[in-house]
Amino acid sequence: MSTNQNDLTANIVSLCKRRGIIFQNSEIYGGVQGFYDYGPIGSIMKKNWKDLWIRSNVTTRPDVVMIDGTIITHPRVWEASGHVKNFGDELVECKSCHKRFRPDLIDNAPKCPECGGEFTTPRKYNILFHTEIGVIEGEKMAAYLRGEACQTIYLDFKNVVNSCRVKIPFGIAQIGKAFRNEITPKNFLYRTREFEQWDIQYFTHPSEMDKWYEYWKQDRMDWYLKLFNKKDSLRFRAHGDDELIFYAKKAFDIEYNAPWGWAEMEGIHWRSDYDLTQHSKFSGQDLTYLDPVTHEKYLPHIVETSGGVDRSLFFLLLDAYQEEKLESGDIRTVLKINPLVSAYKVAIFPLASNKPELVSKAQDLWKTLSKKYSVDFDDSSNIGKKYRRQDEIGTPWCAVVDFQTLEDNTVSIRNRDTMIQSRIKLDEVDKWLSTQLNSIYEK
Repeated sequence: MSTNQNDLTANIVSLCKRRGIIFQNSEIYGGVQGFYDYGPIGSIMKKNWKDLWIRSNVTTRPDVVMIDGTIITHPRVWEASGHVKNFGDELVECKSCHKRFRPDLIDNAPKCPECGGEFTTPRKYNILFHTEIGVIEGEKMAAYLRGEACQTIYLDFKNVVNSCRVKIPFGIAQIGKAFRNEITPKNFLYRTREFEQWDIQYFTHPSEMDKWYEYWKQDRMDWYLKLFNKKDSLRFRAHGDDELIFYAKKAFDIEYNAPWGWAEMEGIHWRSDYDLTQHSKFSGQDLTYLDPVTHEKYLPHIVETSGGVDRSLFFLLLDAYQEEKLESGDIRTVLKINPLVSAYKVAIFPLASNKPELVSKAQDLWKTLSKKYSVDFDDSSNIGKKYRRQDEIGTPWCAVVDFQTLEDNTVSIRNRDTMIQSRIKLDEVDKWLSTQLNSIYEK
């Protein structure tokens, strides 16, 4: 049963709140637009999503290392990067009510949609969040929350080269928070004011830039294709000549076909040597690389892959959400999310919560599996409600300890996607689950 695209985002928002995946921040105070909290289920999903990225891009590769940079840096960093001067949206302001709007979001209307007043000519407004360093008034230093996470990678480039056994070509990866004082946060997690990014800055010799750019472009798309159900909902979009920044030869976005249209999920950017050049200039430090074999000294060029953790997880939820009409006529809502991302790998139920012998065996199975996996235990409500909850949060398998378990030491395993049940011996569930998950890892 297909879901109306216009309702899909609303359905996801409702599901996320109902099942403890994502909440509006400060909701008891009316909420703050553009800020969201991850609940008990969502926080584990997000961790799994990031762990998969780290596994693919760092721990299973010999040529990428990882850092964890700070949110606040020296303010000159943002002058060097160009964010202080250029990072912002073009807005018009109403001369009467002084509200500001992006021209493209009001269809270039001649009058203010709020009060009918006249607009000023468009101006650029910086969207960096301002803060201060220091406690003594008059001695505080103006600073910024980082507008993008990648800058600390450039700041630590020299330290990484000097302290680790890396040589070009190599990459530095990072997952971190970024902040943008967006004028119009919208579409749930797609455009927010606080968000998380995953970045790889891959440093290469200028002569090999084309080779590595094409490599990372395809590698990142292939990774998403393995994890999304609807492969035709992903595409590349090349930046036009009017979009390319002056130092870029090319740039591509990986886009997802969201309910409101194709939307950027990750960018693969040709950054040349711009960033290291700028930070060398503003810091006065030599950031050139000395090849240990050829003794050539040069500023590396950089291929950047930069994606939104929150928005890509949002797209994964949209991709996974299904409503199915059952033979009974009921509608089953199910999140067919990849088991590697789901909060729980298996949920364990006793068939009847008032039968101590069933509850005890179910608890024993939970204790065994929870040493290796994220496992849920539920001895409340009836079996149908238990299944419904696990379907909605995307748990791929449910193990039910029933009266047959007491006879032959087997449990019933139900598959989320097919709803087919099979029986497995209690002492083989661990091995069975490990085999299932490893087979998905290896695809």
